[in-house]
Amino acid sequence: MRPSSGTPALVALARAGVAHTLHPYDVDPDEPNYGRLVAAAIGIGEDQVFKTLVAHADGRPMVAVVPVSGHLSLKALAAAVGAKRVEMAPTDVAERLTGYVVGGISPLGQRRRLPTVVDATASALDRIYVSAGRRGLQVGLAPGDLVRLADATVAAVASA
Repeated sequence: MRPSSGTPALVALARAGVAHTLHPYDVDPDEPNYGRLVAAAIGIGEDQVFKTLVAHADGRPMVAVVPVSGHLSLKALAAAVGAKRVEMAPTDVAERLTGYVVGGISPLGQRRRLPTVVDATASALDRIYVSAGRRGLQVGLAPGDLVRLADATVAAVASA
């Protein structure tokens, strides 16, 4: 893929020369358990597919990347970033901040780079899958590449 084509996330990957794979899928984003259905659709375990969530830590926007098999622990995220209070961003705010629609928010190539925390479980995996920047497309890459490109912190922020 040429750096000048694709979603901003794919452009960022191409510009950085990061090895990645693309995985299209067809899942209704309004379905309950959307992330788990995406994992099944691309034939990957739920522990390897990660969702990108936008939150506010003491009023500052940030991103958390956690496996679809679990949930974001707001308490753990607050501890990881030294915040007193963390709350999820409303859908419209998440979309405005990242430049992506919910169900297709990627931790890469966002409108403005937000502080990012990737759940520590990613470190134990050879490859993880995150949104490629649009609904219907996941990108597989090494967790270390995601952490490096997103300038992310790694911390235990997911709960079962």
